[in-house]
Amino acid sequence: MTFAKTTAVAAALFFASVLSAQAQGWDRSVSGVGPNGGTWSKSASGSCAGGVCSSNQRYTGPRGNSFTRSGTSSCAGGVCSGTATYTGPRGRSFTRTLRFRRR
Repeated sequence: MTFAKTTAVAAALFFASVLSAQAQGWDRSVSGVGPNGGTWSKSASGSCAGGVCSSNQRYTGPRGNSFTRSGTSSCAGGVCSGTATYTGPRGRSFTRTLRFRRR
């Protein structure tokens, strides 16, 4: 198989896996130990359907305090927009909206 054919097959497999993963959603988690021995963790999940993608994340620090982020985004006609809500450990929250034009 030539290099061009191999590259085309690899690209097709990559895009098929990306599209499949988006339709099925995703989950990630990671944790670690800080410089003073405290542990932290992050978990996240998301999915895309009907041109809208959503995701949720939770960060937990060494003292057990959690911080969450929930958001959605979409693109139509070259304009992308998204909204995310952040909530801190004491229940206070704020929402951020982003809108930009793709080139």
